[in-house]
Amino acid sequence: MEIKAEMVANVWKVLVTEGATVKADEELAVLESMKMEIPVLSETDGVVTRLAVSEGDTVAEGDLIAVVSAE
Repeated sequence: MEIKAEMVANVWKVLVTEGATVKADEELAVLESMKMEIPVLSETDGVVTRLAVSEGDTVAEGDLIAVVSAE
């Protein structure tokens, strides 16, 4: 499952690495926009097979943040 940005924002924190096992609703990263912190959550249980952002990156709406493959 592809996890995409819902708005233009800066990647403030990346909380997982590729290969990490995550649960549904677990935070993968934290975006910052207009001084607000926006958590990016996994939508399913699985493994992070691709992490497409790094801390300090800027993302636009629809940009890929991570791919989580179901276990």
